[in-house]
Amino acid sequence: MDGGAQYNPRTVEEVFRDFKGRRAGMIKALTTDVEEFYQQCDPEKENLCLYGFPSEQWEVNLPAEEVPPELPEPALGINFARDGMQEKDWLSLVAVHSDAWLLSVAFYFGARFGFDKADRKRIFNMINDLPTIFEVVTGAAKKQTKDKSLVSNHSGIKSKFNSKARESQAKYLKASQPKDEEDGLDEEDDEEHGETLCGACGENYAADEFWICCDVCEKWFHGKCVKITPARAEHIKQYKCPSCSNKRARP
Repeated sequence: MDGGAQYNPRTVEEVFRDFKGRRAGMIKALTTDVEEFYQQCDPEKENLCLYGFPSEQWEVNLPAEEVPPELPEPALGINFARDGMQEKDWLSLVAVHSDAWLLSVAFYFGARFGFDKADRKRIFNMINDLPTIFEVVTGAAKKQTKDKSLVSNHSGIKSKFNSKARESQAKYLKASQPKDEEDGLDEEDDEEHGETLCGACGENYAADEFWICCDVCEKWFHGKCVKITPARAEHIKQYKCPSCSNKRARP
């Protein structure tokens, strides 16, 4: 696999950066790229694994041939269970195994480069501050932090700003507002929405970013993660995220 053999993070910060990149790639496979991921996991093929890379890319491939491998290997044969269970249950199962693999890779680097007790505790705490892939895929992270007041009855397209003035100026918020006013609004938003997580990348809400909510699963997404701009959102009556748009009846 290209993802780990040529890159060896040596510090806590580097290991955490590696972890976040791999995690983002795997979340992408199980959310925004789920249709492509589903198709690649053909049960008729040999044992397949889901790999996440530091570049935030993902790949479904056969396990490494070398023994022992350069890095710990992810769960083997994820494709065999695909048609034997509900799609959401299968994706949740892959997510759990992906979380376990990410931890094993991070602590492999820690052991290889001699992290002491303080370093190991630090990397674990940094990782633990992020929601797991399982929590992102199943929506558990969203349910833990969901703010009911964000749900609008008249529209599925909702900006993360508290007034129409902020909504209309979302793209230029930082540049157009005086610093005192901007700080006050940011503080208000951070307090209200700071724990909301993007259903695609799993990252937290930031006041200067455009967000959109799926009318079907009610997950929030960065506009950039689902390729929706504020201008385009104005013309969408009911928004469906990539995962919900790609869902179809399974035999």
